[in-house]
Amino acid sequence: MSQQFISSEIVESREGYILDYISNVYIKNTPEETQATQPFSQILVNDYNYEKSQIITRPQFFVKKSPSDTSGSFPIDIAVFKTPEKKENELYIIVECKQSMIKEGISQLKDYLTLSSAELGVWYNGKDTPVYLQKIITENGLVFKQIPNIPKRGERLEDIGLYKRKDLIVPHNLKAIFNSLRNHLAGNAIGTTRDEELAKQLINIIFTKIYDEKFTPPNEVVKF
Repeated sequence: MSQQFISSEIVESREGYILDYISNVYIKNTPEETQATQPFSQILVNDYNYEKSQIITRPQFFVKKSPSDTSGSFPIDIAVFKTPEKKENELYIIVECKQSMIKEGISQLKDYLTLSSAELGVWYNGKDTPVYLQKIITENGLVFKQIPNIPKRGERLEDIGLYKRKDLIVPHNLKAIFNSLRNHLAGNAIGTTRDEELAKQLINIIFTKIYDEKFTPPNEVVKF
């Protein structure tokens, strides 16, 4: 994602720029930024508990084409590191925020994971349900496994989804979650994709979630 930066003094008298959530740098206002990169940056901090100091957005972090590459060739939309030192060998999660088709986006994400030390990847376009990948190193090479989610800060990969009711938090951006659910339902629907029908399915999901949380004791793992 090509990016243009501008000083705060100029921004005050010029439209078309927004403030990057992580870096506080003014960046060009594009659909990819407002619909995907900026919302997911906030999700990483507010819902997954990663520190801003662990994340690089703008200016972008670059992945090298080869070990001998000194400049880094491929820009990463969101790079999450294991520590605030943000060392190259501590790159943990790569998030690609593109308006491309899922197949193309995942292919590019796999390339970036292959060329970096990152263990996990996310593809997100702000409309469809995010795709989460785990990079696994085997004797026969790299294998990419689709996983249900990424870990929160301090959480193990095997702990994903095993949340006690008392540990649940209120997501900061319900609109984005509902949009993702709606698009997931539409993409898997057989027959009609009218919003009225999708709304009924969405309501069923919401009531199932409410029921699960209401009748699950605080110290037990929720099922839905």
